[in-house]
Amino acid sequence: MVKPLFLPRPEAVLSAFVAMHREGILWSYTWASTYRVMVGWSLAVVAALPLGVLIASSKRAAGFLSPLFEFSRYLPVVALVPLTLLYFGIGDGQKFMVIFLGTFFQLVLMVADSVANVPRDLIRASATLGANTWQTYRLVLLPGALPGIMDDLRITIGWAWTYLVVAELIAANSGLGYMILRAQRFLAIDRIFAGLIIIGLLGLGTDYLFKWLTRVSVPWSEKTAGR
Repeated sequence: MVKPLFLPRPEAVLSAFVAMHREGILWSYTWASTYRVMVGWSLAVVAALPLGVLIASSKRAAGFLSPLFEFSRYLPVVALVPLTLLYFGIGDGQKFMVIFLGTFFQLVLMVADSVANVPRDLIRASATLGANTWQTYRLVLLPGALPGIMDDLRITIGWAWTYLVVAELIAANSGLGYMILRAQRFLAIDRIFAGLIIIGLLGLGTDYLFKWLTRVSVPWSEKTAGR
């Protein structure tokens, strides 16, 4: 049998939820973490989408940028935390940057791959029909790549949740990651489980949200037909 000190009973975890609610930190910490994840990940999306499209559509850009992003995506984000503290201070900007670094480089390459997988026959057909470059992007390339890009966004927002604890590892005074680390110091294992359950539920919620958005925004996708 595992001692409750290491594996708390379900009722102890429920009690931890109640205690956190009474202390006023359940919803405030959940909101603080959600805000950091969404802002950091959104910044990564805004920067990664045009770069991914550029890499997929330009051999010169791919030759210059792809090795840079391939190298950067292997850098451990935990090792970059001291630099983010040095450059961005101890406020929310540093937390945004940790989540940005954890998702940005991979997302650029994933978007580039999704755009590159659009059948070349469609692009050649649009050129044959007289489409200019802007029309080819707007009417062929982006609609063809959008189902894959939606999957890329769904996957990377899941990664953003996993980087939350890293983002709130140092110089945080709120958030679920901060609460988990603080509970570790006092061996409050029930609170650690409560924090993990909240993060898991939030991640699951965003996953289902993106699956729904994919069905609504790209009904022509073969992937949505089977969901």
